[in-house]
Amino acid sequence: MLYPAPAVLVSCGDNPDNFNLITIAWAGNICTSPAMTYISIRPSRYSYAIIKKTREFVINLTTNKLAFATDFCGVTSGRKINKFERLNLTPAKASKVSAPLIEQSPVNIECRVSEIFHLGSHDMFIAKVLSIHADERYIDKKGALHLEWSDPICFSHGKYYTLGKQVGYFGFSIKKKGKKKGH
Repeated sequence: MLYPAPAVLVSCGDNPDNFNLITIAWAGNICTSPAMTYISIRPSRYSYAIIKKTREFVINLTTNKLAFATDFCGVTSGRKINKFERLNLTPAKASKVSAPLIEQSPVNIECRVSEIFHLGSHDMFIAKVLSIHADERYIDKKGALHLEWSDPICFSHGKYYTLGKQVGYFGFSIKKKGKKKGH
């Protein structure tokens, strides 16, 4: 019941012949230092075996423009089709892992698996973040990332949603009166 959840496209594979995409809603941050994340995948999924073998993947954040691709990659197996070709997505070379980035994604997070936990219906891949790429269109003149400019999506109870209106910012609940508002 922890919804909404991120809807991310995870790319995997170590050569163009086995590049694949899988939609993951069970993903998140674990640690800041060292930077770590996780994804959880059913062992029956095609990407599971690829990631288990290569121990690498890329988390690609999704947008409203990528909503169709996000859904398609979650309900279609890559065993018989090349999802990159089918969806006209561009695999781009990563800097630290063999798995490709999705060029159309606003943020790509290169990951290397450090541990796999067998939990039940899903196995959790805990990974170190090796590199992060952000599309320069979403970085302001001061160098701050504005992911909201990319129109990101999330997943909640079988449906995809864009984000709504901002209602606060980190620390606004304790901000002293008279100080300049943050964004």
